[in-house]
Amino acid sequence: MDEIDETKTFKDLVKEVHEPGLCGSCGGCVSFCSAGELMAIGFGEDGRPKYLDEESCLECGICYIICPQISILDQDLKDTYHWVSPVGRFKNIVSARSTNPEIRKNATDGGVVTSILHFLLEKKMIDGAVVSKKTAQFAREPMIATSYEEVLSAAGSRFTGICGVEELSRFSTYSPTMFAIKEITNMDLVKIVVVSTPCQVHTLRKMQSLHVVPSHVVKFVFGLFCTENFSFDVSKKRDMEKILGVNFDDIENMNIREDFIIKQKNGDTKHIPLEKMEEFARSACLACSDFANDFADLSFGGLGSPEGWTTVLIRTDLGEAIYQDAIRHRFIEELDKSQGGSDNLAQEQLEKISEFANMKRERALKNKNMDDNEK
Repeated sequence: MDEIDETKTFKDLVKEVHEPGLCGSCGGCVSFCSAGELMAIGFGEDGRPKYLDEESCLECGICYIICPQISILDQDLKDTYHWVSPVGRFKNIVSARSTNPEIRKNATDGGVVTSILHFLLEKKMIDGAVVSKKTAQFAREPMIATSYEEVLSAAGSRFTGICGVEELSRFSTYSPTMFAIKEITNMDLVKIVVVSTPCQVHTLRKMQSLHVVPSHVVKFVFGLFCTENFSFDVSKKRDMEKILGVNFDDIENMNIREDFIIKQKNGDTKHIPLEKMEEFARSACLACSDFANDFADLSFGGLGSPEGWTTVLIRTDLGEAIYQDAIRHRFIEELDKSQGGSDNLAQEQLEKISEFANMKRERALKNKNMDDNEK
């Protein structure tokens, strides 16, 4: 195991991660803090963790260790999951989609994540799924779905046009999924699947390696490809609308593949180069080096697949078993030649995913070097 400095506490986390602007508000330190019942750490109005009652802090150091921006335990995770560059270990790479037309209609890509969750719930292999649900334009929040209807409601990235009070000053596409896991112990759920971004999966895997509750109830981990999430205030809203060439109210849904894709309510589609969107990316995302969710059981994204299909990286034995069961029970189907597949599809997918993985890793290194030079 990596050497752990037991003197590191939340104060060090603030100094090393918060102050440089690297905190991604994943919620891991809040959700799993062993002092959580004492309310030592909570979320501030800006969405970042802060001391609520410093005197109650046990100074156990867990919050520091599990932060995805802290490298402690990273080598342990790489060893455990047999990580190899550039996209981590995987057993197979495929394009797939849901066999359910209702799911495909609501999904961003092929609806594979939603259909596998549906399968796991129907076969009673899980009690619930921690997912991210769209609540307003450029706003998501975590939820624990325990039925097909709830899973379906979280599918895709469709905008409702409804804007809550909390959205009047801040917009964000990021959802602190890990924070929802804290509620699991109050819902009597013992078998959970978590669908999350790389930073949150990173935190969860660290917690599992330390056997910290309630991470023990997480049986399956589904990871999403992630180039970046966006966060901006009202003053930046017009700047983004100018770059997108469309008002937020006219957006039907959005997606990221090779570029940033906006589908309008009038049926038009716009493609925006990712570099043009970088000024709206969260600073924590620019410092993150994981694109393909390297420590998940299954990783999902649209990159490398035809429109309407999902790219799936099958990573672990557990992930392979789940995927094959969903295929066998006809919840999902794989792309074949009769549907537009090619003999070289898997290699083409791997090359694209590797390209984005290397790009994100180089960007993270660049931003880290810039931070070091500013110190």
